[in-house]
Amino acid sequence: MGAFSIWHLVIILLIVVALFGTAKLRNVGSDLGSAIKSFRSAVKEEEEKKESIGHTIDAGVQPSKEHEAVNR
Repeated sequence: MGAFSIWHLVIILLIVVALFGTAKLRNVGSDLGSAIKSFRSAVKEEEEKKESIGHTIDAGVQPSKEHEAVNR
């Protein structure tokens, strides 16, 4: 089946809970969740910032009359 069975994982979980306690594990879990939420919001802000900059650049760039004459 594999190197670890379900019983191995249960024993490891019990040892971790015995060493750190449930309060400490709960704090680590909430800190990890907050970090992931913060990371996601930062990534979303960067994507929105890039999109708004892209739209600004596209809207502000107009070909000059010299450029149009050269391309004909």
